[in-house]
Amino acid sequence: MRLRVLDVPVDGGELRVILWGTGRRVAVAVHGITASAMSWQAVARQMPPGWTLAAPDLRGRGSSAHLPGPYGLERHAADVTAVLRHFGGRPVLAGHSMGAYVALLAHDAHPSLSRRLVLVDGGLPLPVPDGVDPEVSLEAAIGPAIARLRQTFASTEAYLDFWRAHPALAGHWSPDVEAYARYDLTGEAPSMRSRVAEAAVSPDSRDIMAGKPFADALGRLTQPTPLLTAPTGFLGEPPALLPPELVAVWAERVPQLRPQLVPDVNHYTILFDKRAAAAVVRAITTVAA
Repeated sequence: MRLRVLDVPVDGGELRVILWGTGRRVAVAVHGITASAMSWQAVARQMPPGWTLAAPDLRGRGSSAHLPGPYGLERHAADVTAVLRHFGGRPVLAGHSMGAYVALLAHDAHPSLSRRLVLVDGGLPLPVPDGVDPEVSLEAAIGPAIARLRQTFASTEAYLDFWRAHPALAGHWSPDVEAYARYDLTGEAPSMRSRVAEAAVSPDSRDIMAGKPFADALGRLTQPTPLLTAPTGFLGEPPALLPPELVAVWAERVPQLRPQLVPDVNHYTILFDKRAAAAVVRAITTVAA
């Protein structure tokens, strides 16, 4: 699938943005905590004519890995705001996983810059059990995605094998998943590694687990906001990142939320599965009632 790249000036350098499509209507799509812009390619593949999907590599990831800290979700929200300003015309703003929290903060800080907001398996405050370090809790949930940041790989094929064995992706391998994995790899054999800056993950994960900023931002939503969720989590099995009971609580508190459970997918495949990607496309391109 043909793509283009764009570099948007931000504090400390330039943020890489991957573009699919050439339409006048724009959706800006934000990826997860150890992901990259390439996590959106399967969604971009199904965007209708007349649209452009613009996905930034967040600071410390992908081709924006060179950008300096400090990290944290407010910093990412500022970078995403720069992307929105670059396009103008009030794009749709979508986010997956950590990207949903970033998109929520960016939309809340500058509501006039985006037409509407779409949350994909993220954006709701996450409960943390008493006495549990939030960062440790999130790292345990993410599992292999975090572990790979401390590993080196002898070859590209070894890295692809790592992802093929991931419990959420085994049995769901596709050209888009492979492109996502290949894009994340850097260095020379036999010491290749992920492009994700491990130093970015700790402050970002702590910010995700701080519930109040997201609760406040959700309470200020003024438009119908799709919230697509997966029934299983980072490891391809329950619990979900956003369990149905948590979604129900926030749907009652925030009437503007429009929850939709996407069946038969996990936290990763809600973007990669063909039917799930189509549901994400509908949420982006259709005005929610």
